[in-house]
Amino acid sequence: RVHGGEKIKMVRLEDNTYFVNQLIRMFETNREKGSLFITMKRVEPEIPKKKGGKVQHTGHRCLVRVTDGKKKKISTHVLSRDQIRFQLQFSAVLKAQMDGLKKQEQKKGQTKTTD
Repeated sequence: RVHGGEKIKMVRLEDNTYFVNQLIRMFETNREKGSLFITMKRVEPEIPKKKGGKVQHTGHRCLVRVTDGKKKKISTHVLSRDQIRFQLQFSAVLKAQMDGLKKQEQKKGQTKTTD
């Protein structure tokens, strides 16, 4: 596709379970050095217009994209009915793979707040 004179490379949408497996692989390859960029975006479904009939609304979708900023890009659509199952898998992967993060140091005079 060409948009504003630029070529846009279309990324193939993956199955949700395949997407989670590829996400794990991307975390493993970028564990020592590198970053992953994760974006989530609500997508309105394209509803075909019918003459004289009711249009069924299929529900909202969420587009999830992950890239390493270089070559590898993966993306998937998550339907509203699959959202809870996907979110549980996605959060489990994030918790398991982001264990090397440094804790922020508290500044003097600040206390830990619990809500």
